Amino acid sequence: MLHKITGLTVQDVRFPTSLEQHGSDAMHTDPDYSVAYVVIDTDCGLKGFGFTFTLGKGTEIVVCAVEAVAALVVGKSLQEIVSDFRGFYRLLTSDGQMRWISVLFQCFMFLNCRLIQLGPEKGVIHLAVAGVLNAVWDLWARAEGKPLWKLLVDMDPKQIVSCIDFRYITDALTEEEAVDILMKAQEGKQRREDHMLEEGYPAYTTSCAWLGYSDQLLKQLCTDALKSGWTKFKVKVGADLEDDIRRCRLIRQMIGPDNTLMIDANQRWDVAEAISWVSSLAEFKPLWIEEPTSPDDILGHAAISKALAPLGIGVASGEQCHNRVMFKQFLQASALQFVQIDSCRLGSVNENLAVLLMAHKFRVPVCPHAGGVGLCELVQHLILFDYIGVSASLSNRMCEYVDHLHEHFTSPVVIHDAHYMPPKDPGYSCEMLESSVQRHQYPEGDVWKLKTN
Repeated sequence: MLHKITGLTVQDVRFPTSLEQHGSDAMHTDPDYSVAYVVIDTDCGLKGFGFTFTLGKGTEIVVCAVEAVAALVVGKSLQEIVSDFRGFYRLLTSDGQMRWISVLFQCFMFLNCRLIQLGPEKGVIHLAVAGVLNAVWDLWARAEGKPLWKLLVDMDPKQIVSCIDFRYITDALTEEEAVDILMKAQEGKQRREDHMLEEGYPAYTTSCAWLGYSDQLLKQLCTDALKSGWTKFKVKVGADLEDDIRRCRLIRQMIGPDNTLMIDANQRWDVAEAISWVSSLAEFKPLWIEEPTSPDDILGHAAISKALAPLGIGVASGEQCHNRVMFKQFLQASALQFVQIDSCRLGSVNENLAVLLMAHKFRVPVCPHAGGVGLCELVQHLILFDYIGVSASLSNRMCEYVDHLHEHFTSPVVIHDAHYMPPKDPGYSCEMLESSVQRHQYPEGDVWKLKTN
């Protein structure tokens, strides 16, 4: 079958996580985990599901951007897309008008005309592209009857490389180098796949120490996590130094000296402030400081990395890194010791593949950002492929896990002994329960009607 795409719909789906401070950090104090949820219909009845992640307000803007991109998708067949996936990716990211820095969208339904920051390959339009392409990849994996990670693992290296747009990154990674990396990873690939199927991919938890949680809740969650086998914990910091010292001391006492601790400032500080603040927390032996300053400040991250190296503290970032070009520069500048890809911030699987390959070339471990709503479901596929098909290493590698909202998915993540177990259902694990979509659709869903009444 050709699997011709006959329609594309998008819905604004929001979860009121701010009510209990889930997801709260120094910069995002009241997030409502949300998605622009995309469904692709085909002439043979097969559907593809995808989404892009937001924090509530503004999801309606991403919905408008998805609707603008939809015209480039509907009418094409799946075979037409995947046979020239690089070309299709560039079509979505290089529209001569939409890639400009800002566009006036006529969003009368939601916004009554509003100025929206767009591309090229960043901002709202890139989030929209990610949501649409996530649905395309889900459709492809379903058509092949495989989970996405297995679809990637089984691909020929040249086919994988053909999905990547190398424009702007050939000074860091060429097509030939990418093929060579993937060819070298063929050795031992089946053994690594078997290892993942048996033991899973190591994870760390962020669920214990959101900034808005009380000490009592923090202690209880740490106790429960330790009993469940967790050994790697991340703490939100950045609002108040004395409070950070107290909370980090509490967490370190709870988890003991041998377990791993990471800290995350969510872009709170200037460069000098970051160095000073993290130095004050060095006694608690954090493995990394995450997003210490503006996610766009490549040289600032490099300066922080250099200053904290003698303390044995690395720098991690990437969840708000716009595109492969920025990741290229972070790697070239030795500004990161841990690369954090995101399944919705970048332009879907295609662009994440480019970053995985660059990270491998620069010998920087990938530790994905997850959490949110559905991010764990998606990024598990990417990190499984990274280990099996690219890096062949678990050294200093782990994937974030947040224990929220998985019950709304038809194929939720499976965690066993603090490890992601490989998904078995065909697709990209994007499909949400229809009842959850309807109940949480904004603003018409029952959850939001009750909240406003």
